Amino acid sequence: MATALYPLPPDDAQRRELHDEVHARPPAKLQLPALVTFVAVLNAGVSRTQEGLHLRQLPGQADLPLESLEANFLRLRLPGYTLKWERHTEFTRYSVVQTLDSAQSVRDPGAVAATIAVSTDWLRGIPGTTVAAVQLAMVHGDLDHPHANLELAQSWLGGTEVVGSALGFGHSAAYTEFKIGNDGFERVLVLAPVSASEARAGRISQRILELETYRLMALRGLPVAKALAPELGLAENALAEITARLEHKTASDQELLDQLVALAAKVERHIAEHSYRFAATQAYHALVVQRIADLREKVIPGMQTMGEFMQRRLSPAMATVAATSQRMVSLSERVSRTSALLRTRVDIATELQNQQLLEKLTRGQELQLRLQATVEGLSIAAISYYVVSLWLYATKALIAAGVPLNLEISVGLAVPLTLWGVWRITRGVQATLQGK
Repeated sequence: MATALYPLPPDDAQRRELHDEVHARPPAKLQLPALVTFVAVLNAGVSRTQEGLHLRQLPGQADLPLESLEANFLRLRLPGYTLKWERHTEFTRYSVVQTLDSAQSVRDPGAVAATIAVSTDWLRGIPGTTVAAVQLAMVHGDLDHPHANLELAQSWLGGTEVVGSALGFGHSAAYTEFKIGNDGFERVLVLAPVSASEARAGRISQRILELETYRLMALRGLPVAKALAPELGLAENALAEITARLEHKTASDQELLDQLVALAAKVERHIAEHSYRFAATQAYHALVVQRIADLREKVIPGMQTMGEFMQRRLSPAMATVAATSQRMVSLSERVSRTSALLRTRVDIATELQNQQLLEKLTRGQELQLRLQATVEGLSIAAISYYVVSLWLYATKALIAAGVPLNLEISVGLAVPLTLWGVWRITRGVQATLQGK
């Protein structure tokens, strides 16, 4: 009996997609010396079609199928360089990888910039707005000569305030200034021994570039938090004033309710507008921390590591964003509690009004019962009067007919009997109605 080639139940619809996600963005292999020109742009309002049309402007890519961009990752091999396109939720990354003439070429950054494989017009025309731009040079170097490496890094970076660290178990070293140059690019220099593999070089470059991208994306929440701080301060003061007026009963419930509703709407609008940005900031910051851990930095004597430099400046910003986010949530909760207090007071006032209304209704019913009893008594007397009057006429007729009756005695006896009979009949009717 033949064995089935696929002896498993049918695949879940997303099995392949989820399985292949780990391979969705493989790092490039870099042959040193190499130059990576990296640009990350915000893609809000930019479609894949626009990005695909821009990629078609590259040499030999006029027939690039736009369907190839649906996977959010594309690597193009072009004459003398490769270009990697990656689309993320909020930004798109372009990485141009090309070889350098020699390790010593980084001593002349201007000459290196003139050799960028793609044209400046193509870079300038990338759809979106720039959030990060880095020129990363990876060259061979002897890690046992830190002073010579520092001098080379200063030449590439164009300054003296260099931040650097050894990576991993001493397999490479990275240097940067975290400054934007006159051409709009940050610069990073990575030195690796001749024995460094192309795959390791690719992973190092990817981690460093992701680190800088995620750092800048995380910081996008800071201006929002700073701009929101005065608004939250005014809202907190307004809530304190409303609470004080609620405590001292210096305003009507309707007035306080209108103010609370307006304040709650304002706070909820802030939460709706900025909660995503703050949540994204925390997510990007977590990625920054992870990338720093992945680099496994070691201290170069006399130099601050990239992780220390970044966290010392990034941590206060992230704390500000987290505090602002918590401040919004806390303010919303306090507005809700104040609203609950006001509703309680309104409910108590309403119950008192209902109680007073019930008391008035009770008194009215008592008066109505008394009036009804009076009317019933008068009705019995009136009915009895008419019955006795009829008996009087009947007695007179009987006397005229020769019946021996005493008019006064007959009528006098009829009065109490009539009153009693009418009363009994009235009570019977009331009992019957009440029984229904």
